[in-house]
Amino acid sequence: MPRFSVIVPAYQVQAYLAECLDSVLAQSYPDFELIAVDDRSPDGCGAIIDEYAARDPRVRALHLAENAGLGPARNAGIEAAGGDYLLFLDGDDTLTPHTLRAIADRLAATGEPDVLVFDYARTHWDGTALRNRLADRLTEDGPAPFTLADRPGLLRVLMVAWNKAYRREFVAREGFRFPPGYYEDTPWTFPVLMAAGSLATLDRVCVHYRQRRQGSILRTTSPRHFDVFDQYDRVFAHLAERPQLERWRPELYARMLDHLTTIATRRDRLPRGSHPAFLRRARAHCRRHRAPGTPVPPGLRRALVRHGLHRTFRTLRLLAALRRQARATAGRGTQRLRAALLRLHYRVQRLLPLRADHALFAADPAPDHGCDPSALEAAFRAHAPHIRTAWLGRPGTAAHFTALARSKYLVHNAGFGPGLVKRPGQVYVQTGQGTPLGHTGLDLQERPAAAPGTDFAGQLREVDQWDYVLSGNRHSTLTRERAHPGGYTTLEYGSPRNDAFQHATSADVARLRASLGVPEGAVAVLYVPARRDHRRTQTPPLDPARLLGLLGPRFTLLTRAPLGGPVPGAGARLIDVSGRPDLTSLCLASDALLTDFSPLMFDYAGLDRPVVLHTGDWDTFRTVRGAYLDLLACPPGPLARTGEEVADVFASGHWRGVRSARLRAAFRERFCPYDDGFAGERVVRHVVLGQPATPLGARRTVRSAAEEQVRAPLAAVPQPSGPLPVTEGR
Repeated sequence: MPRFSVIVPAYQVQAYLAECLDSVLAQSYPDFELIAVDDRSPDGCGAIIDEYAARDPRVRALHLAENAGLGPARNAGIEAAGGDYLLFLDGDDTLTPHTLRAIADRLAATGEPDVLVFDYARTHWDGTALRNRLADRLTEDGPAPFTLADRPGLLRVLMVAWNKAYRREFVAREGFRFPPGYYEDTPWTFPVLMAAGSLATLDRVCVHYRQRRQGSILRTTSPRHFDVFDQYDRVFAHLAERPQLERWRPELYARMLDHLTTIATRRDRLPRGSHPAFLRRARAHCRRHRAPGTPVPPGLRRALVRHGLHRTFRTLRLLAALRRQARATAGRGTQRLRAALLRLHYRVQRLLPLRADHALFAADPAPDHGCDPSALEAAFRAHAPHIRTAWLGRPGTAAHFTALARSKYLVHNAGFGPGLVKRPGQVYVQTGQGTPLGHTGLDLQERPAAAPGTDFAGQLREVDQWDYVLSGNRHSTLTRERAHPGGYTTLEYGSPRNDAFQHATSADVARLRASLGVPEGAVAVLYVPARRDHRRTQTPPLDPARLLGLLGPRFTLLTRAPLGGPVPGAGARLIDVSGRPDLTSLCLASDALLTDFSPLMFDYAGLDRPVVLHTGDWDTFRTVRGAYLDLLACPPGPLARTGEEVADVFASGHWRGVRSARLRAAFRERFCPYDDGFAGERVVRHVVLGQPATPLGARRTVRSAAEEQVRAPLAAVPQPSGPLPVTEGR
């Protein structure tokens, strides 16, 4: 008897079925059976199921004699199931990694409840994932297991079957089965939650709920949406047979009214001309199932549905459409007028005197406190306090154009855009975005996959406005002057954003680690993969949860989701730092960097802490993006092609061994020659105070006798286990 029976009904999902089945078979928890039910699908679903069943004994193939629908297909899976717990997964959705293990652990921790409710995220065609907005209802705080009376808010979580695990004995004892028709989850979910003697929650995204552009039942216009009335009749019949559940009628009535309102107001569900009939039935249902004294949920739409006012409903929809059209027409005219007034405002502001004591800073993406403009602003305030600094506000406002026109100093790490008209006397400092590894600028002309639709002529117009370009090393200087040819002056003074590395103390590092939740004594590895230009979906090459399992209990992994969504499996040792844009602080809080082709490696090397490179798709990266150097010939640390090799590098100690230190020293000598903590000061002295460093790129600049003190180099990497210390400055 397996621990879990995962039931996957399949009908016209051949494009997604293999990914769905793979997500189950790849689970780290092995004790399960996968029951795939072919609902007599007219496409290749049946053949795909048979293929998987033939090569993996955990897969059981069921073929229905005729198309019965999602509910009966699930029932066939229930009849064949032998697991302790039942899970349902639609054929176009997927389980997140390590889901079954997380569910098994939570079931054991909560005393084997009848039902465990877990979370999901909606995944869209562009790769973005949005977590359920009611995730707070699934908190694990408080006693568990519990009953529905303790947490009635669970009735408002999406009423689907696939966000729960059900004890099979409980389902069999209560005789639960799915009815035919659309919205079959409704008369399953509500009775199950009400009947469960024990419930528990798992605050974790376990299912990726695919939002299909076409083909989804909820996006299909059909008269079968009228099935919702039969489904709610079944729900309230269940209540009528069990008087002890009558207390839930008001809540179920409110849920029904919301559900009917959603169907009636969505334009892609009911066929044209069927709204009057739908609203009449809705009115009858609301009268039939509302108990005397039941509170009526407020809202105009609900009132129209509850009373079946289809003529009023149709009139209001027409008026709403006319209002939207009028607003759109007026909005376009207003936008054109506003744009003309802003252009006039900008021209007037450019006629006024420059503010010689103003410096304007901007960054792309918007200023995180680890970028060069942010570090340079701090240097302005420290070494040129007479200059008033400000960050560029919301674009397209009068204040935006005033600051752009009147500030003498303009600082950006990307570009102010085609709207900038640089005035005589303005000084434009381009900080760049670190040491380039992949091709940039004009070098991308031969790389269409890496630079689709790039306006190279516009780039050169922007370059022509630059006065100074910052550089951290000779490689960056030569690369940028070729890829961004112009008449600017290169300041090879180092990267201001790396100054913080040299001034941080051990107390700073301890505070940062504590704020991130890094356990005491753990080795914190910062995992930062590079963007893959050839891929629309930016999934990490290494699965963080699986990698952490390979690394073992001594290690903690700090990682960010590529597109900002939740990191699957995040927890005490897998720390999601997606909401922390400050890469400098993340670097300081970590003991080692794991990356592939992220330029962050050049900055991190200045910390003199270990760097491990995952090079599994180096050839692909070099072909698509192009590379300025052969990273495999001059790496900052050990190389590994697979997750297993990465784990071996850390387990064996090679990540901070003698050879690793030797590679890192050579890398630092080449790419971090000016990382002494005073790059920002050198830039400010040159640009604002007129005190250029001599010779160009020298490690030291003009400073007072009190400032001329010898700074000790960063400490060598220690060999004992545990977190690596930071020196008390340089």
